[in-house]
Order: sequence, then structure tokens, then C-alpha cells
Amino acid sequence: MAMIALKAPDIEVRVVDMNAARIAAWNSATLPIYEPGLDEVVRQTRGKNLHFSTDVHGAIAASDIIFVAVNTPTKTYGVGAGRAADLRFIESVARTIAEHANGPKIIVEKSTIPVRTAETIKDILAANTRGYAFEVLSNPEFLAEGTAVADLQAPDRVLIGGERTPGGQAALQKLVDVYAHWVPRDRIITTNLWSSELSKLVANAFLAQRISSINSVSALCEATGADVDEVANAIGRDSRIGPKFLKASVGFGGSCFQKDILNLVYLCEHFGLPEVAAYWESVVKMNDWQKHRFAARIVRSLFNTVADKKIAVLGFAFKKDTNDTRESAAIAVCRDLLAEQARVVVYDPKVPAGEIREDVLGKGRDDPRLTVAASAYEATQGAHAIAVVTEWDEFKLLDYSRIFASMQQPASIFDGRNILDLPKLREIGFRASGVGK
Repeated sequence: MAMIALKAPDIEVRVVDMNAARIAAWNSATLPIYEPGLDEVVRQTRGKNLHFSTDVHGAIAASDIIFVAVNTPTKTYGVGAGRAADLRFIESVARTIAEHANGPKIIVEKSTIPVRTAETIKDILAANTRGYAFEVLSNPEFLAEGTAVADLQAPDRVLIGGERTPGGQAALQKLVDVYAHWVPRDRIITTNLWSSELSKLVANAFLAQRISSINSVSALCEATGADVDEVANAIGRDSRIGPKFLKASVGFGGSCFQKDILNLVYLCEHFGLPEVAAYWESVVKMNDWQKHRFAARIVRSLFNTVADKKIAVLGFAFKKDTNDTRESAAIAVCRDLLAEQARVVVYDPKVPAGEIREDVLGKGRDDPRLTVAASAYEATQGAHAIAVVTEWDEFKLLDYSRIFASMQQPASIFDGRNILDLPKLREIGFRASGVGK
């Protein structure tokens, strides 16, 4: 919404939420999320044509186009638990729109949702409004955290799905015109509603599949003496494969990949396609295995025990340049090490200490064996081993000679993102290993 406000100054954009604390943060000098470049975009537009408020009802009444961008978490209860998307917030928004709409509206699905969710929204609107015409569009988001601003400024594509009816196509064109303020028309793809809804799930599934594929190969590389980066480079030179998302690591995280794949699995099961469901579920299983394998390798390398040993975990966000920790590989690694009675010290430049503790231990729980450091040097002081779990650039620039001198000997380092110079670390004296090496 901030980018639309920046690129289309003739359009008034209102971002509304019933959470007053969240809106207050968006109106403050410190935004509630860390995203490179976002502060500047918000500063340029906020108070002009970009407004943040809790006036949900007023915004609905005043709008022509309503973007629905609420959470769609994986269900934790009932039918489809652990796989299906929980659509309670989507339904709640649809009912709120129906209650306060004062004329025809275009509803845009921005949340990642199961295919045919638009039917649910349309049914609720049709049953609860006073005869107004509503059109529902699908406009899934493909930006990546950490590079979101650049992705929005020059997107690979903008996908908009609408019904093949005169009203649906007219609504679709209105949304096309919004993006056409800055996105070349040949990058705006229009499809039917169901193709657009499914494309988001499939895009994330394919990206996650590539990561799990190269991670599975990383285990074979470690067993045979091959180097996974050399293998990835060799196969990535094939134009049919390409080089992207072939970086072996401790495993993928984030709010989308696992949730969307499990949603896809549930859809396949629902439509009687168990073989397809099993295929995609294996992507998630491989990712979980990779996280546990990384922690197990640490234990094995430290003479098969880490009990009472200090392990420094560098990085907790699921990737660099974000403070998002959802499904972060660091959570599984820390839990596995704590289960082995290790003393775990975490450092991340952007994730608050309270969030780290809550993610690892659960809300309201504490464990004296888990601590959070204010710097990488503090975290590694007196440690037996270092595990690099997030690829923050600052970890490449650390003085590892200083760190080595401050650690217990023999000192080990496990690079879960393959960002460090392992031969140089070995020259210093580290027992250094990477993923797939």
C-alpha cells in the first residue's frame, strides 16, 4: 500500500486495522517491521495520500477498492489441522465489509489463500448486503522479505485474477490501471480467478522444492566428499535449471513456504489426489530433516555430547534483512541443542530477546540454559562451538581470530548458510564445516 501511494499520488490509500497498537507503530518514527527502504517510502507518503488508522468502518464506506490482507495461518484444530488454512479472519473481514459497504466495491484477495476462497467471500457478501454489486479479484503478492521494496518497484510480474464476466473484467481493468502507474503492462498478467489463487501456492511450492532438492543433495555431498556449491554451480549453468534457489543451507523458514505447501497438500487430499499430496509433503519433511540434521552434526562433532557446553547461535531471523522469525531454522536448532542439555546463546542484530525466548521456549516459559547476547563477540565468548544460522552480512566481517582466542578449545564453527571462508577459518585453528561440504 505504501508503494501504491508512492507511485500513484492521485490515489488515496487507507491502511486500517482494529489493533490500535499496530496502527500507532505505523504512525510512529519506528515502524513495526524491519524492511530495508520501507521507512523512506512511508515517510514520503504518510500524511499525504497514505493514512494509517483504526477507522475500519469509515475506510470501507469511503473506498472503491478494498484489499484484504489478513492472516491465514495453518489450522491447529479440527478438520485439516496442521495442513488447511484457517480462514476465520477472511470470513470476518467479508462480514465486516458487507455490514458497512454503502455501494458497489471491488474486493481484492491479497492474503495467501486456498483456491476457490473467492466463492466464500462472494457468498457472504451476497447474503449480507443490501443488493450492492461486488466483484472479487485475486492479486497474490510475490515479493520477498528483505528485498520487498525493490521487488515492488520492479516486479517480475503482477498477477491479477478475475471472473470471466463483464463485471469481473471491468473490475480487473481498474486494478490493472492502478499498477500501470509504474509497472509495464507486459508484466501485468491477467488470469481467471482460480488460476490466480492457485498460482501463489504453486509458486511458493516450487521455490521450496528447489531448496529441499539441493539440501537433500548436500547430505550426499557430505557423505561422498563432493562440494554442494560446486554441484549447484554446475547444474545451475544449465539454462533449463538456472542458478536461483540452489543455495544449500540449514533449511528454509518464513511465513509462507511451509504454510503454503501444507495448504497445497490439504487441497490435493481434499480433491482425491493422495499421490500429489505425498509428493509435496515430502518437500516439508526434507526441510524439517535438514534442520535436525544440522543440529545432530553439531552434537556428533563435539564428541557426541553438548551437555553443559556453550553453543553460540549467530542469527535467529529466518533470513537476513528482516526481523521475521516465523518458521526460522534457528528455532529447531536451538530446541534440539537445548534437548541435548547445551547452554545456547543467541545473537541476532534485529530480533528482540523476548521474541527469541518465546519462539524457542513458548510464551511465559523460561530456561536458564537459553540466553540472548547483545553482540556476536559476547555470544561467542567462552563458547565450544558457533552455529551460523542466518546469513547476516555482519557475520562475514567478524574478527574470527579474536573470536577463536576467546573460545574453548578445540573451537568448532558450523556454517549453516555457507557464507564464511572455511579454509581461512581452518588456518586460524577452527574446526570449520559447512552444509554439503
